[in-house]
Amino acid sequence: MQKRKLGKSNLEVSAIGLGCMGMSTAYGPPADQQKMIGLIRQAVESGITFFDTAELYGPFTNEELVGEALAPFGGQVAIATKFGIKLGPGGQQLVDGRPERIKQCVEGSLKRLRVAAIDLYYQHRVDPNVPIEDVAGAVQDLIREGKVKHFGLSEAGVRTIRRAHAVQPVTAVQSEYSLWWRRPEEEVLPVLEELGIGFVPFSPLGKGFLTGTINENTKFDSSDFRQIVPRFTPDARKANQALVDLLRKIAERKKATPAQVALAWLLAQQPWIVPIPGTTKRTRLEENIGAVAVELTPGDLREIDSAASRITIQGARYPEELEKRAGL
Repeated sequence: MQKRKLGKSNLEVSAIGLGCMGMSTAYGPPADQQKMIGLIRQAVESGITFFDTAELYGPFTNEELVGEALAPFGGQVAIATKFGIKLGPGGQQLVDGRPERIKQCVEGSLKRLRVAAIDLYYQHRVDPNVPIEDVAGAVQDLIREGKVKHFGLSEAGVRTIRRAHAVQPVTAVQSEYSLWWRRPEEEVLPVLEELGIGFVPFSPLGKGFLTGTINENTKFDSSDFRQIVPRFTPDARKANQALVDLLRKIAERKKATPAQVALAWLLAQQPWIVPIPGTTKRTRLEENIGAVAVELTPGDLREIDSAASRITIQGARYPEELEKRAGL
């Protein structure tokens, strides 16, 4: 497995990480815990050293799962987790970035993850009611105390990134990025390059769509988050197949899969980009790892960009109330 450094930091991780959220929530009922522990451990044995979770996932159960699975590998892997969203009445998600809450949250995460220090601690979503300087200062305190090693932001806009970075250097920004969501290219990626910050794309396979295994007839479980995503209505799925067709065409030429081409495209964008595809299946894990070996030439990349520019993706990536929280 190739290694990559996240920006100018000394945090070196596998070129592809593993997003663990879907093992506990969002994509249907939670998967079998023992099977997921086995899957995470297989990922380590296959060379993955970067694992992503959050306090919110479950809530709490995903951190516990990751902590148990990775307990035998202390010092060999990097675990990223997140603070800043709590559950309110009726399961409503509320942002809360107050320094006192951050310092409270870290204790729970350390315990659940079974670690002495969190490798990368992201603010899950920006809290518009708390100055980002206060958030960065609170994480800086945790770094000085040895409880956190690196500071990260998730779905933050460029002004927030600059202001936070001025207080405590930001090691990585995590946001959605893939061939079907390219907005980070407009402002975020140029600023990250300027400041020397790494980028961690979540949903690098378009919440599964870019694998080529989903079409307009696919039925989702009632607890699957994609049920409420405008981009996953049957009509949108039918229209968006054009992008999968493009990936499939390149994949056939490369003796790869559409998912591998989608991940290889991300890896080719910048050497400080580390995607974190999630899965609950061993075959998919092996497929995703195989993307590191898929080499896209400059000509391939031009062909993909040219063809993709002629495809209009249908449907918003989030319901409106969730989209409002992104990119502050």
